[in-house]
Amino acid sequence: MDGPAQMLANDPASTALGIRPLALADGSATLAMTVTERMINGHGIAHGGYVFLLADTAFACACNRPGSVTVAAQAEIDFLVPCGVGDELVANAVERVRVGRSGIYDITVRRGDEVVAEFRGRSRTLRS
Repeated sequence: MDGPAQMLANDPASTALGIRPLALADGSATLAMTVTERMINGHGIAHGGYVFLLADTAFACACNRPGSVTVAAQAEIDFLVPCGVGDELVANAVERVRVGRSGIYDITVRRGDEVVAEFRGRSRTLRS
């Protein structure tokens, strides 16, 4: 794999949802997604799985570097504010620490200036 841009280009799940990169760098990533009608749950709000998927994709882009394969070892999310159709969500991933083959990343999902979810991911590099 040749880094996060190539990984994202090869990710049919994320690209099918319209997830797009705004900024990609070693240890950080910013991605955006617009909530569509197909992403709404039975309560009329964005299904949490889609918000998680956006944050998880930003996490993957932040922890993968050219020449390595890094995957999630664990992840959790706190949903703070519901989202609706047409909301533009932006996930910003930041590496907190990377030691050996393990890393910890924090991802904040925003709608404008409002924080809608906080995600923490723990990564494991499989090979370099």
